[in-house]
Amino acid sequence: MSMEQLSLFDRQESYRPLASRMRPEELEDFVGQEHLVGRGKVLRRLIEQDQIPSMVFWGPPGVGKTTLAGIIAHRTHARFINFSAVTSGIKEIREVMAQAEECRRMGMKTVVFVDEIHRFNKAQQDAFLPYVEKGSIILIGATTENPSFEINSALLSRCRVFVLQALSAEDVAKLLKRTLGSEKGFGYLNIDITDDMVDMIAGFANGDARTALNVLEMAVTNGEIGPDKTTVTPEVLRQCIGRKSLLYDKKGEEHYNLISALHKSMRNSDPDAAVYWLARMLEAGEDPLYVARRLVRFASEDVGMADSEALGVAVAAYQACHFLGMPECNVHLSHTVIYLSMAPKSNSAYRAYEKAKIDAQNMLAEPVPLVIRNAPTQLMGRLHYGEGYVYAHDTEEKVAAMQCLPDSLEGTEYYCPTEQGAEKETAEKLKQIKEWRQAHRQ
Repeated sequence: MSMEQLSLFDRQESYRPLASRMRPEELEDFVGQEHLVGRGKVLRRLIEQDQIPSMVFWGPPGVGKTTLAGIIAHRTHARFINFSAVTSGIKEIREVMAQAEECRRMGMKTVVFVDEIHRFNKAQQDAFLPYVEKGSIILIGATTENPSFEINSALLSRCRVFVLQALSAEDVAKLLKRTLGSEKGFGYLNIDITDDMVDMIAGFANGDARTALNVLEMAVTNGEIGPDKTTVTPEVLRQCIGRKSLLYDKKGEEHYNLISALHKSMRNSDPDAAVYWLARMLEAGEDPLYVARRLVRFASEDVGMADSEALGVAVAAYQACHFLGMPECNVHLSHTVIYLSMAPKSNSAYRAYEKAKIDAQNMLAEPVPLVIRNAPTQLMGRLHYGEGYVYAHDTEEKVAAMQCLPDSLEGTEYYCPTEQGAEKETAEKLKQIKEWRQAHRQ
């Protein structure tokens, strides 16, 4: 290769994003995750011995999930296939699995890395299952989302889950300083940047190495170029960082943390906290219809019979969000969040269903009482279907004494009203109905 060609290659290499150029290929160069890849730790031993099982790397963005897969690819003697959940479908999965099965017959292992595995639907994930079960492939999945929610339980049960943590500010600063001196990074330049600025970038990145490297690259690119050095000034760094990003990932665990905070603040009748968490979600780009759907659920789960109008308010908010979208609909969501926070609370509807669900699942064959069965044919009539049925509207009390639960569940109570809000009146009415039925059955 001529010097001219080498120079051209070096220039092309420098055009690659800094985060890509600095991705390590050896464990010795990997930063962070000492609990997994430190000396003597379990994942490090598995990688060094080339004895990795099927596994899932779960952690926030920029902490080394894809990098670890690359290190495994560099060290393993198995055939390594890099798969993208964004661009691959079932057809591609089956083609790769067929090749892996052929390799297994010839005694060769195949490692399949699937980045963003949570983007695969159930059918796509199921396509991997038989090959993982019989050992045709070793599957490595990377995800920012809780695997319990996004990966099929059958597939997840056959994988070890390794939880990667956000990098510390010290880890990120170490990586940035290494980048400034590395030939893969900015070692070919004389960069004038203070330790305080490096620490500022590390703090801004919030544990995400990719974000830190991107900010450093932007700061250096926009630095003041002199005859013998490039200077990163405080003003340039401030422009690159801007205002600190809201800690939020619509696709990741923080998504569930914030909606949980909103739900629990409303449940605790704290409108100030509830509106704050609402604003955190919306200002970070959350879909307002998602929030509105959760409010509809809350209206029945946590307010319920204590204020049945809450459901109508929540449904109206959903419709308003659908009509207007952001930012106009933020006031409708705020209105609804405050209403639900201040409404009397009852979870009696939720508890009633959860209790009935257990009996329904465990007593699937309980017969419907004859008295309330439908009798559309003469045969059914001769079999006493509907015999003794009383049309409640024809009675003075608008209620009948007949038993509607199966015999095995007679007397079971699922709905237990509270004394909150409008449900207090319902509780009294139900008490009177039960007393009347008891008296007339006797």
